[in-house]
Amino acid sequence: MSDMDDSVPGSGISRAGFVAIVGRPNVGKSTLLNRLIGQKISIVSSKAQTTRHRVTGILSAGNVQFVFVDTPGFQTRRDNALNRVMNRAVSQALKGVDLVFFVIEAGRFGDEDRAALDAIPPETCVVLVINKVDRLDDKSTLLPFIDQVRGLREFAEIVPVSAEHGHNCDVLVTAAAKLLPEGNPIYGADEVTDRGERFFAAEFLREKLFRLLGDELPYGLTVEIEKFETEGRLRRIHAAVIVNKAAHKGIIIGKGGEKLKQAATQARLEMEKLFDGKVFLETWVKVRSGWADNERALKSLGYE
Repeated sequence: MSDMDDSVPGSGISRAGFVAIVGRPNVGKSTLLNRLIGQKISIVSSKAQTTRHRVTGILSAGNVQFVFVDTPGFQTRRDNALNRVMNRAVSQALKGVDLVFFVIEAGRFGDEDRAALDAIPPETCVVLVINKVDRLDDKSTLLPFIDQVRGLREFAEIVPVSAEHGHNCDVLVTAAAKLLPEGNPIYGADEVTDRGERFFAAEFLREKLFRLLGDELPYGLTVEIEKFETEGRLRRIHAAVIVNKAAHKGIIIGKGGEKLKQAATQARLEMEKLFDGKVFLETWVKVRSGWADNERALKSLGYE
């Protein structure tokens, strides 16, 4: 790894830039973003396709500001409008960024990883982030794995990390800082995201449903905020859980309404922590057939 020099935080040279976080589904991109900025703004679950939107996180470290863009996992398995929109979000995020964190899983590199790497323009500066090193049963396999993947592209840096536990994330920030262009901060020093509360309300509820439903999770599930009202420090939020088929309503609601109630309670508590105020959350389930394969419906639901 590179030694610290006059371009890292605290050096006196101001640097700021956009950094896209790219990789196949489930490599830990959102966990990495949350770890780097020290706050949860990107939802996380063990399910692929948890992240469906671009989420911007801002890290101001001394004289350096990173504007991270967490992207959906690059989709190769299912061809429908939702996946095309998500892949388009990845492509758009890669336009005009100063740096890319290409995230892979330690000990694993397959066709999906290759497709995500190929989507990065050849002229882009790329840091290879090898995540989940803590999960390697045999740590001696890490160096041979690094040797295997370093030939895939000319990487500016290669940094093994554990985003879940924070291992080496400070090394990643230091190594990446010198790769950003010189310039003044893009956002205020106390800002952590450019997304609004309405967006996070929908995302937190969707995350809790993803986690609670497990293998029962319907592919065609999303959340739409129909009403968001602020009264002082109180938020009144009406959220509709959108499913593709009528048969999915029962799965979401659960016996006696317990599944949806549990998800809503967990989401509400997390919203109150982020919003620093009381939240009144009302939820219900709606059927909207074919929404995941209808570009107009996707746009109305906030998928750009």
